[in-house]
Order: sequence, then structure tokens, then C-alpha cells
Amino acid sequence: MLEEWLLLAHVIGATVLFGTGAGIAFFMAMAHRTRDPRLIAHVAGTVVIADTIFTATAAILQPVTGYLLARSIGWDLSEGWIALSLLLYVVTGLFWLPVVWIQIRLRDLARAAAAAEKALPPAYFSLYRIWFAFGFPAFSAVLGIFWLMLTKPAITLF
Repeated sequence: MLEEWLLLAHVIGATVLFGTGAGIAFFMAMAHRTRDPRLIAHVAGTVVIADTIFTATAAILQPVTGYLLARSIGWDLSEGWIALSLLLYVVTGLFWLPVVWIQIRLRDLARAAAAAEKALPPAYFSLYRIWFAFGFPAFSAVLGIFWLMLTKPAITLF
């Protein structure tokens, strides 16, 4: 019974990470397309809150539920598909952490431009390009994790 609850918690965590990430990317990109500092400031503010509440919480709980689930089932964390999943999780985090800081900066730059009734500064566009580019490896890594978790392929890493 515990195993089923852990699996449910782990799947919900993965869903929250994937769904929040996809939603944040969509709404930030759509706001960016308007070039309206007030709209971007509002959306980026909401994105920062969503990342804090949903993504950060799920990102912390996901390895915990994964570890407990693996332990409950009897899987060794050094099994190839689990080890590769953990590596991809670290890769995702290495791209996500700077993105959080960038989102805060994008929000602040948009707020300043809106308050001054000016266009977005060049720094905003430079940071946005980095934010956008970092989404691809992070998203790809998450898709890889989903595939590994669902298929559990026989992979020998060591």
C-alpha cells in the first residue's frame, strides 16, 4: 500500500514539474511577444510565484519520493536507468536554477520599464534569449527522465 502512495506522489510531482515548466514557458513567451513592459512585468511576477510554490516544492520532493519508492520496491539506485534519470535531473536543475534568477531579473527590468513608461532595455532581451535557450536542454532532460521512468530500459553504466 505504501508503494502505491509513493508512486502516486512521485507521478504527481513529475506532473507538476512538467506542467508548471511548460505553462511558465508558454505564458512567458506569449507575454514577451507583446513587448509590453506592464504585461511582461505582471506575467513574470506570476511566473516567479508559480516557480516558487509549485516547481521548487516539487523539485525538492521528487528525489525524496523517488528514493523512498526505489527503496520500497527494492531497486538499487545504481541501476542504469535510475542513475541516468538522476543525472538528467541534475542537468535539469543546472538549467532551471539560473532560469529562476533570470525570471526575477526579467520581471524587475519589465517593472522598471513600465514604471518609467519606457521600452524594455537591451538587457531584458539578452536575458530573455538566455532564458529561452536554457529551456530546451532542461525540457529535453525532463522528457528523457519520463522515458526512462516509463520504460526502465536495461542500461549498464558501470
